[in-house]
Amino acid sequence: MVFSSMLFLWIFLPLVLAAYYISPRKIRNGILVFFSLLFYAWGEPVYIFLMLFSVGVNFAGRILIEKNPGKKKKILIGTVCINLALLGYFKYFSTLVEAISGIFASDGDAGTVFQVALPIGISFYTFQALSYVIDVYRGETKAQHNFWHMLLYISFFPQLIAGPIVKYKDIAAQITDRKETIQKFAAGVMRFCWGLGKKVILANSFAKVVDDIFKYGPYAVSRKALWLGAILYMLQIYYDFSGYSDMAIGLGKMFGFEFLENFRYPYVARSVQEFWRRWHISLSSWFRDYVYIPLGGNRKGTACTYRNLLIVFFLTGMWHGAGMAFILWGLYHGLFLILERAGLGKKLEKLPKAVGWGYTMVVVFFGWILFRAEDMSLFFAYVRNLFVSHGGIILLSAYLDRKMILLIVLGVLFAGILQKLYEKCRSRFPEKIPAAGVVTVPRILACVAIFWICVTMLVNNSYNPFIYFRF
Repeated sequence: MVFSSMLFLWIFLPLVLAAYYISPRKIRNGILVFFSLLFYAWGEPVYIFLMLFSVGVNFAGRILIEKNPGKKKKILIGTVCINLALLGYFKYFSTLVEAISGIFASDGDAGTVFQVALPIGISFYTFQALSYVIDVYRGETKAQHNFWHMLLYISFFPQLIAGPIVKYKDIAAQITDRKETIQKFAAGVMRFCWGLGKKVILANSFAKVVDDIFKYGPYAVSRKALWLGAILYMLQIYYDFSGYSDMAIGLGKMFGFEFLENFRYPYVARSVQEFWRRWHISLSSWFRDYVYIPLGGNRKGTACTYRNLLIVFFLTGMWHGAGMAFILWGLYHGLFLILERAGLGKKLEKLPKAVGWGYTMVVVFFGWILFRAEDMSLFFAYVRNLFVSHGGIILLSAYLDRKMILLIVLGVLFAGILQKLYEKCRSRFPEKIPAAGVVTVPRILACVAIFWICVTMLVNNSYNPFIYFRF
């Protein structure tokens, strides 16, 4: 079940909201746990036991750490290893077996490789569980003694399958003591509608063209159409993932929770370092807090800093998938971060802002082609044919009509340009222009219009993919 589905919008969400708000406050967490488990079990009933096992392991790890302070490091290592073993098996086992079979197979025939199905959301909830047990070990948060509260933290349906990755210490107090208000609920509805519009109106429309172009391949598609496909993928992945994060944050508000932001207009960044401070913030901060800083961060000299960056971005690539393209995509970004730390960043600061922005968008643009291709030969062929006329028979005109041009313009403008202008105007006229997120009649009407357009599109078209379900 996805947020942008008719089942969720018209049946699941109204049911959970009704059950939550008509119930006494003391059982509202139980209501959320029940519907969260139902939400996850709807698509993969078997793997709900895997998630429950993960919750149990980390809850038990907390108890053992508390009762055995002298052995808490060993207990932490054991708990972390169990978490990573589960994630590694389901995410990487099939790829590893396939690679080994390919090496030892005769005549290039690897035969049939056993496939392990990837449970939805395992990368997200595993990292949440790890952050909990590590923070308890460090003494940065108090251990949760109520299993059902722990289960709510891991399984809460808004962030269960696609993030943002919520650290326990950020919402620990909210699990037992939060306030639901009409203002917060209305703000949550507005945020949800905004995310739904990003997902359905923009990301889904771009996805159709992108999937078509990558399906035909870089030799069948003309050079101009290849450029269109790469640009649209750059927009699609942003609106797809940030739209889902907006919906998750909005849903959290409806139930009184406050999640941290996961995107801050990354396409206005003027360096790769700034891009990663704005893109998938919950993942970036997770690796910073639990990998980069424990490795020494930038405190142990230049060489160690560069090593730590490469390790973090190698793991970032691995988190997205076991394919070599994902790993190289992570290392690719890590390399540019190293170059910026080595002096490129200071040079960019002295140049006009447009130069830094252009450099960043070029780096990100080619990185997304690598990310989407998932195959090195396809990546090199795609990039080559962006610059070489190769006689592709599928032309730009097959995809670029007035509607698509309008959507591209909207996609570019709402990726940060209009928001930046809005903040500048508000800083000049704060008494006349309300802050972002404040509920006003015009914004309510805009959300109603967005919701109506989204529902119309969903009714008329069943094409509703979501990129990050694969991770």
